[in-house]
Amino acid sequence: MKLEARSGGWSGGPVVADVPAVAVLEVSGAVLEWTVDDPAGAAAARMTVTDVAAADWLWRVVGPTGHAALVSGADVAEVDVRAEALEPLRRLAVGYWLRRWWPESSRDGIVRLDPSLLDGELALLVSAAQEFFTEDTLDSDVEGLLAPHRVALRALEDGGDPRVLDVVRACVDLADDAGVWPADLPVAPRDAVTGRREDYALAAGADGDRRRGAIATGVASVDWVAVPPRTFDAAEDTVEWSVDATDGSVVAAVRVAVLDGASAGGIAVRLRAGAVGAAGVLDATGAAALPLVDDGGDAITELRAWDHGWSTATVTVGPDRPGTAEAAALRRRVREFARARLARPGSDAFLAEILAAESDY
Repeated sequence: MKLEARSGGWSGGPVVADVPAVAVLEVSGAVLEWTVDDPAGAAAARMTVTDVAAADWLWRVVGPTGHAALVSGADVAEVDVRAEALEPLRRLAVGYWLRRWWPESSRDGIVRLDPSLLDGELALLVSAAQEFFTEDTLDSDVEGLLAPHRVALRALEDGGDPRVLDVVRACVDLADDAGVWPADLPVAPRDAVTGRREDYALAAGADGDRRRGAIATGVASVDWVAVPPRTFDAAEDTVEWSVDATDGSVVAAVRVAVLDGASAGGIAVRLRAGAVGAAGVLDATGAAALPLVDDGGDAITELRAWDHGWSTATVTVGPDRPGTAEAAALRRRVREFARARLARPGSDAFLAEILAAESDY
């Protein structure tokens, strides 16, 4: 790998995909990136070293000679990357990717991953890789991974799966050692456990009678990058909208498919069609009724709504971002990657993935 000096650091390696098809890991003094579906695996890492002194683990990855070349401060350094040293870091990066970008979807048949089990597995991996986290980073927070899941992790013991029991017991010991919560803390009642869900609240299923009388209707897709994770169904065309006249006013009714147990409350939503638009926020179920106004701020009458051209209407969920065909293609690519991991869990699969693949979905 050729590493070039840039802005006081080093950068090199292959070009990686854009989000959401890139797995990223922040370690002490560096950021590592991989394209998630690159068959080259760990060897296809892109490395950005921001602080050579803090990255005292570098010799493990590039060898003593490569490390010395980087410390010397030359403009360009040719180093031999040890893919086997990067493999546990890539697996950790993929785990964080699963946590943020896993495309859970009832419509596309992509089963959810148990968040408490996945976070527990990540905490154990972070603990095992402490030599790469001599300084605090966003991805080294064992307490943050374990703290929200005390009840859910202990409840997983009820299933009796020995693979799960091994993970849970290791997490309990780690949480005790890290002072997150004591190992002998009583387990809350089973009905207090949250986060496990088998069904979906498909808020996009609109009332058929109402839609038959709508002035205009359409569908749109959610930009994953613009919304919180684990909130919306990851399929395409999960946003349904209609323009309706009710009691003398004209509103845009928007419904977005929300995953069961999640809340879309407060997430911005906008509809735009030429000089007419509407803006507001979704409620917890992913629905919103937005008054339509023109660019002058005047409410749209029913007659004007019937005469308006709605074929160019767009609906945006979350902050404004340029919508492109490339973004939709990346989402499709991620869903294909997820299906492949479920169909044939590899050696780097997390137990949360294996159990999802085994489940009767």
